Amino acid sequence: MNIIRSWREQKILLKRMFPFLSDDDFWFKEGEKESMLKNLQQKLGKTRSELDLLFAELQQH
Repeated sequence: MNIIRSWREQKILLKRMFPFLSDDDFWFKEGEKESMLKNLQQKLGKTRSELDLLFAELQQH
């Protein structure tokens, strides 16, 4: 995947798409990104593949 948007931009776009997400949902310590992604999966009701696809789509907006 070609990363075009910064993490900050991706968070803003996701929060616009899913207003129930908070900044805390995107917070993670170095080395704990997987834990944050699993939390997002649960909150959004998506599989990891669906979440990856969502992030890929954000790169095209």
